[in-house]
Amino acid sequence: MGAARTSRTPLPGIGVRYDLTTRERRRLSVVAHRDGSRTLSAYHGDDPDACALSVRLTGGEAEALAEALKPTHHSPSLLSTTELGLVAERVSLSATSRWNGLPLGDTRMRTETGVSIVAVLRRAAAIPSPGPGFRLAGGDTLILIGTREGADAAAGILGRE
Repeated sequence: MGAARTSRTPLPGIGVRYDLTTRERRRLSVVAHRDGSRTLSAYHGDDPDACALSVRLTGGEAEALAEALKPTHHSPSLLSTTELGLVAERVSLSATSRWNGLPLGDTRMRTETGVSIVAVLRRAAAIPSPGPGFRLAGGDTLILIGTREGADAAAGILGRE
């Protein structure tokens, strides 16, 4: 199976049509209308010219769908994201983590990544605003806030064994 293929076709007076052929040889198209709306169409697998589904979306609906399709802003550990570019995310500390039993301050999290640990979930308890002397334990879930890049760096630091 090959990679997905895309093409772009201007539609004078209408907008632009974008076609995608998936690695499974399924065809999808999006017509970006001049008024900001979109038409999403999917075609039958056995007849790539026969439309199986066509949905007209407002500009806002198309934007919501595009956000849902973006893998870069979503992960199972992501709690939320803001318009300011900050994310709130949970990171689990494994039992074999090098930080197990050590104070939070030893991670140098804020200094190294700019990320703040705003809470620690331990068993059924939540510890808000843990200080640098708070001792981490395997199985803890750390709630952090920072930039996407900082959160990724923090997960890397916390994942060290």
